[in-house]
Amino acid sequence: MHVFRKEEYQERIAKTNKTMEEWGIELLFVSQPANMNYLTGYDGWSFYVHQCLLVSLDKEEPVWIGRGMDANGARITSMLSDENIYQYADDYVHSLIKHPMHYMADIIKKHGWENKVIGVEMDQFYFTHRGYVELEKSLPNATFKDANTLVNWVRVIKSDNEIEFMKIAGQIASNVMKTAQKHIAPGVRECDVAAEVAKAQYKGVGEYSGDYPAIVPLMMAGEATKTPHLTWSEKKYENDEAVLLELCGVYRHYHVPIARTLYLGEEPPKIMVETGKTVLEGLDAALDMIKPGVLVEDIEATWRKTIEKTGLVKESRIGYSIGVNYPPDWGEQTISVRPGDKTVIQKNMALHLIPGIWLDDVGFEVDASFYVTDNGVKQFFDDSREILVKK
Repeated sequence: MHVFRKEEYQERIAKTNKTMEEWGIELLFVSQPANMNYLTGYDGWSFYVHQCLLVSLDKEEPVWIGRGMDANGARITSMLSDENIYQYADDYVHSLIKHPMHYMADIIKKHGWENKVIGVEMDQFYFTHRGYVELEKSLPNATFKDANTLVNWVRVIKSDNEIEFMKIAGQIASNVMKTAQKHIAPGVRECDVAAEVAKAQYKGVGEYSGDYPAIVPLMMAGEATKTPHLTWSEKKYENDEAVLLELCGVYRHYHVPIARTLYLGEEPPKIMVETGKTVLEGLDAALDMIKPGVLVEDIEATWRKTIEKTGLVKESRIGYSIGVNYPPDWGEQTISVRPGDKTVIQKNMALHLIPGIWLDDVGFEVDASFYVTDNGVKQFFDDSREILVKK
């Protein structure tokens, strides 16, 4: 049931091996769910317990290790041979006397890798401090190196097949946003709109099903528009208030975010209109200059120089790379569109530019999700970026 051809996974593993050699790593211990999916197709909600993928320079196919009840999930969803799927007993789960890393270390020893230079993803969400301590203690002759974003950087240039998945996710994103805009109105509860958004995310479009997003719908209204990253409550929308939406369309775990601003009332406040105009001008300028060969930091510089005449300042980054992902984040942890990021833009990179502004009185959010072509960018959706006024 893996969603790409086995040959594509093999190409990804070959690229990962090449990067491992460049980083001086002989065995890669992968714990990030998106990286496991990217390399093998494995897809299961099993990342709340310890699991890993072992990628070795001396073995053609990786080794998956996980909880016993999830092993059939690896057999069903991944391209791995049965001989490379290992399962630990359930008494390892949340045990006070033994740890899944002990079993994983035994498998490493079985393959003769206990003296290797082992790369681990030191700053990933599901690789715990105790996990690292137990693994290190169980493999005293190994040399451990931080390989936190090694696979993430391999992922940063998408295959044509991945771009096609993201185009579908873009269609879903557009429908999700239209659904939210349709249902938001004075007197409607925020949670009821959130339910409609979730339905649209899961249902998908046409023949394509949606998927669960790595980040829940972010829906800020009224006072909450002064900040990002808030969700919903039973509060009802009111007249004369702004609504900021940061949502997402997902297909086969490939994410395309979408953010827009609404205003419920006759006319948005002047500061909101002017802020929106400035943000859109900066976003358009940034999009116009993106093409293969430019530096990421120059994208941010173009944005900043375009808006500086207005006095607006945005301290945080204005974008990042996107692709396949799992909770709790849809960003790839690689490209950050801000000063100092000297990554060279290449064809088939996919990015999310979201230059949101949050002031003491009001906020404004808008974005563009796109991939890089031979001479520019192609957006995953073309929804209007203007403030939607619902009278």
